[in-house]
Amino acid sequence: MITHLSEIVSAAVARGRKRLAVAYGQDTHTIEAVYNAWQEGLVDATLYGDKATIEAACKELGIDHNIFKIVDESSDVVCVKLAIQSVVDGQADVLMKGLVSTDKYMRGILNKDAGFFPPKGVLSHVSVIEMPGRDKLLTISDVAVIPQPDFKQKQKLIGYMAQITKLLGIDCPKVACIAPSEQVLPSVPSSTEGAILAKMADRGQLGKVIVDGPLSLDVALYKEVAEHKKVTGSKVAGEPDCLLFPNIESGNVFFKSASHFGGSELAAMVVGTKYPCVLTSRGDTPLTKKYSIALACLAAR
Repeated sequence: MITHLSEIVSAAVARGRKRLAVAYGQDTHTIEAVYNAWQEGLVDATLYGDKATIEAACKELGIDHNIFKIVDESSDVVCVKLAIQSVVDGQADVLMKGLVSTDKYMRGILNKDAGFFPPKGVLSHVSVIEMPGRDKLLTISDVAVIPQPDFKQKQKLIGYMAQITKLLGIDCPKVACIAPSEQVLPSVPSSTEGAILAKMADRGQLGKVIVDGPLSLDVALYKEVAEHKKVTGSKVAGEPDCLLFPNIESGNVFFKSASHFGGSELAAMVVGTKYPCVLTSRGDTPLTKKYSIALACLAAR
């Protein structure tokens, strides 16, 4: 089982280099991350963007721009279109967001004519977090795409997290459905839906997963809190592999608090697409971006 993000890199490298298409990859953070991934043996990369800007950024970083294939295009929207097309056409294995804004990137992915996203699919986002003091990685969703997942979408999110944890060597992940309280509160949707999802999992309706809910965040993460609050009989409380958040606000706050205040490191990718897709913030560190590239490479066929 993979317990550190660095092990994701090693596992992906062992599968051989993947071809990475970077949409509007002309900022120093993205280029540094892609260069680090190239050095590690993860990828060979094509950067779609303004060639002069890319070469200047490489010079600033002390990187030989000739290690990349550069497709000269000044429009960020066109860069997204070209990068997506290269993946769909089989010329690249993994798509990555560069300096382009998330909304333009996502519109390119969701364009029904592009062939990147399946009809009637559910697009989401999964993050893998390495938290200090925990002996295993934590997979969470959704912190970046679905503002208020409905009940059917929550079932899909559990399936997506299970797909990612399988890449980490976890065959039957433990999923905590996060709510304000571990008590079942009929007036709180995250509470009642968490309880229903747990029962569905018990009956095998959600695949090979163990689900418990509702669970407050402290009960989900800390066994001593669960014991203090007399939460008994749970196979998830205190030892989850995955956290299902009720909405984007709660997930995003946890995600950013863990990384900025808690010293956590992370990897993240878009799920629900036909091909692996990296979506990181323009403010994320090169290390986060490298880990995210490795996770997407590990998911590539």
